[in-house]
Amino acid sequence: MNTHVVIMAGGIGSRFWPMSTPDFPKQFIDVMGIGKSLIQLTVERFRQICPPENCWIVTAERYVDIVKEQLPQVPEGNILAEPAARNTAPCIAYACWKIKERDADAHIVVTPSDALVIDTAEFRSQITHALAFVEENREAIVTLGITPSRPETGYGYICAAGPSDTDREVLKVEAFKEKPNLETAEAYLAQGNYFWNAGIFVWNTATIVKELRMHAPQIAGVMDRMAAHFGQADEKETVQQLFPTCEKISIDYAVMEKAQEIFVLPSEFGWSDLGSWGSLQTLLPQDELGNAGVGGRIKMINCKNCVVHTAEEKSVILEGLNGYIVAEKNNTLLVCRLSEEQRIKDFAQD
Repeated sequence: MNTHVVIMAGGIGSRFWPMSTPDFPKQFIDVMGIGKSLIQLTVERFRQICPPENCWIVTAERYVDIVKEQLPQVPEGNILAEPAARNTAPCIAYACWKIKERDADAHIVVTPSDALVIDTAEFRSQITHALAFVEENREAIVTLGITPSRPETGYGYICAAGPSDTDREVLKVEAFKEKPNLETAEAYLAQGNYFWNAGIFVWNTATIVKELRMHAPQIAGVMDRMAAHFGQADEKETVQQLFPTCEKISIDYAVMEKAQEIFVLPSEFGWSDLGSWGSLQTLLPQDELGNAGVGGRIKMINCKNCVVHTAEEKSVILEGLNGYIVAEKNNTLLVCRLSEEQRIKDFAQD
């Protein structure tokens, strides 16, 4: 069983401003203060699942040099530059068509670059489980569903039906659900058969190519035209010309909601998509008053429920704050109530 991993790394992480910016988004940042960026941690998680030569990074053209610098073990030819952002379906299709040229029978794991996983051993166990299921059921698509710990409104959900025919731990997918309001999220949690959609997929190359041909023929057609130039002198020019013509659509809308043989493997491995400062706060060590910080010299006096993220060389002293984000990078300072964090990407545009 030959396995490849596709890491999607084109997002700009606007809700993590000012730490994350369009020039240097959150997947390339040491968010946790441990000396490794999120994308470096993502590649590291797959080290025992596939070799570096089977690791593919799909990113924006402007981030290619950052990827090369942070991931020198990944072959340069495996760093795929999107000339334009066309959402996840074209991004994934591009990588899968490249893999098809090299190994038409490979199994593929697709994952975001900017999520955090606490229990990496359990993560590898679940990925291995999903790969084994796909090996046995070649037509299947498996997504990892995170067992929800709270009524989260910031994630999409996967509704599961009964178990699959060959593995009782792998469940049939009944429906994909958009991000809910709080009342709906509470109902999902109470029902017990709803899981957070982590955007992690496992499939065989032939299966995803077939599904894209069936459900997203425009994208598949563009990929076929591009593939005719893979390995040729005009490959880059052809991709730059054709890729932006792809329909702009997510893989969920393009394939997942339409595919018949789709399954979910319920998982618990300390996952977070780190989509907000609040989610980061829950993952960082906290003091007895709920304060969390990343940075060399942070002092909080009479503060509660705050999250602080600063450069190592900066000294930050706070007094009397309750429920605030304080973040500084490149001479830009953000002080914002945690309750207003969904507005941060709007602040960044003003």
